[in-house]
Amino acid sequence: MGEVLTFLTRTRGRSRLHITDLLTYLYLSLSVVIMFGPVLWLVLSSFKTAAEVVKFPPRLLPYRQETIEVPGYDEPLPLYEVTREDGSVVRLAQVRRVGLEAQMIDPQNPDAIIKVNIKQRKPVEKVVFGLDNYIEGMESFNFAVYLRNSVVVTVSATLLTLLINSMAAFALSKYRFRGRDAIFLIMISTLMVPISVVLVPIFLVITKVGWNNNLLGVIVPGAATPTGVFLLRQYMLTIPDELIDAARIDGASEWRIYAQVVLPLARPALAVLTIFSVMWRWNDFLWPLIVLSRNELFTLQVGLNSFQGQLNIQWHLILAMTVLTMLPITVVFAFLQRHITTGIATTGLK
Repeated sequence: MGEVLTFLTRTRGRSRLHITDLLTYLYLSLSVVIMFGPVLWLVLSSFKTAAEVVKFPPRLLPYRQETIEVPGYDEPLPLYEVTREDGSVVRLAQVRRVGLEAQMIDPQNPDAIIKVNIKQRKPVEKVVFGLDNYIEGMESFNFAVYLRNSVVVTVSATLLTLLINSMAAFALSKYRFRGRDAIFLIMISTLMVPISVVLVPIFLVITKVGWNNNLLGVIVPGAATPTGVFLLRQYMLTIPDELIDAARIDGASEWRIYAQVVLPLARPALAVLTIFSVMWRWNDFLWPLIVLSRNELFTLQVGLNSFQGQLNIQWHLILAMTVLTMLPITVVFAFLQRHITTGIATTGLK
């Protein structure tokens, strides 16, 4: 722990902070706020009530108005701090509001109705991290079914992506044949094609093979990605050809070389591609929305759209369910993040 603290607090200046130290800390602090600020806002807002979510000016913490149970009233009454004409402040409970006037009572003396101008009162609030949004969202949102569909699509598509892209990268990096570089350039050039251009042709193909309203229609079309082929090819170029030649001399088949020599050495790049693929498939919304129209086949991202009506959007439930959908991605990233730096830093070295 002491070594980590020493590393984090080291400075360029010996006796005092150097200007470069100040600029570095400023840059890093700003980067942390920009990167994690929206996530923090999302998580905290998931505990807010529907009224608090749309409150202006917005507040970071989830405040809720305190209530009190008063004999003679079926529901708890909201508490307010009322400023009297003499400047004193008392706590009163609101019975009802009529225009600019609120009818309030003293909880200790509930028989007398006190009329108060709404400008003279201030709600009594406290920070509450309640699970009401999560419970209501789970009850009105078929979370288990949508989660199962998302897991099936993400895991299957990721495994298929790793298999196809790694085989293509192995061929393009370790085999020498006419037109190899041209094939690679054509494959990379597809990155410039907008997804909206190919949606209609892909949908027609999916319809022809009968994969509408089928999870296969979501899994298969994006299995081969030019980004994945590029990432793995550049990494496999760093693997010495002598290892492959030695395996061939020992009598290993090409499939054995691919499975037992190339793939283990390309593990960091495969881990990076795994993270990318999981993020792509887990967060994909447009293509599943086009292919799937049956509720029992929806993924989590498509299912979240059910909270958005024509006249009313339940933001508090959307935020709570969005936090739940983020948890699996966070777990995958936590397990594989140590491979990201190694995989990206060594990609493209020869």
